[in-house]
Amino acid sequence: MWTFLLILILLGVFVVTKVFIIVEMREEVIKERLGKYTETLKPGFHFLIPFVDQPAYRQEMREQVIDVPSQTCITKDNIEVEVDGLVYVKVMDAYKASYGISDYKLASVNLAQTNMRSEIGKITLDDTFSEREQMNENIVREIDKASDPWGIKVMRYEIRNIRPSDSLINTMEKQMEAERAKRAEITESTGTRDYKKNESQGERQAAILRSEANRQKRINEAKGRAQEIELVATATAKGLRRVSEAIAKPGGDLAVKTKLIEQFINQLGNVMDKANVSVLPTETANLKTFFEGVGKISDHTPQHANPSTHSGGHQ
Repeated sequence: MWTFLLILILLGVFVVTKVFIIVEMREEVIKERLGKYTETLKPGFHFLIPFVDQPAYRQEMREQVIDVPSQTCITKDNIEVEVDGLVYVKVMDAYKASYGISDYKLASVNLAQTNMRSEIGKITLDDTFSEREQMNENIVREIDKASDPWGIKVMRYEIRNIRPSDSLINTMEKQMEAERAKRAEITESTGTRDYKKNESQGERQAAILRSEANRQKRINEAKGRAQEIELVATATAKGLRRVSEAIAKPGGDLAVKTKLIEQFINQLGNVMDKANVSVLPTETANLKTFFEGVGKISDHTPQHANPSTHSGGHQ
């Protein structure tokens, strides 16, 4: 009984798996009858003839991402770089993908690597980063052209990493450090030069301003002295003119002589007070003559003079 039940279960499983097939939405199935292609089964429920029909290939119809392993490429300037990437493909024809090539994924990876080596060899190391987009487009175009008989379409290719060798990286780092040091020195020297230039210009401007100030000062002092001299000369001329006018009036000559005698006596008195002498100068003996002359001059003065002055003079 249990053996018969087990046989029925196995027979049911066999019937389900060999007679009925369910194709999912994301795929297509290639059906062969007696080893020959019959049709492409679309998503849904399908019936197969046992031992006659069989699902030969199941093809993924969604876009697939295939990892392209890292490989060594040589640039135009003979530098080794490690390059890897990602290729995006989609099966457009399940029949061609099944019978056009044994493994379209492996073929796509090998084709991507081949074209990558070719593209890297056309440019220098410095251009590998700036020309990345253009290289991606060229690789997609070449792979898509070669993969058309396979029933697949290359949607895009992306370079993931471009890495030079370790020795080259060390060399580039040293070069970059030297370049940064050079730029720092240039910047510092430029700053020093500009500082000295500005300082010298400032000193020159200051010297010019000082010289202008000194020149203006001398001009102002000269103008001040000239004005002072002019004023003194004008005052002196006015004074002399007034003195001459006074002398020209009646009694003016007498007044001048009197003033001169008075100044002479005052100066002589000062000298005698300060000098320690017992003999008088010869001119002192003539003082009597001076006083007599003064008396005579006084006799010719106007009548309205003070009488006490005349009596004092005779004394």
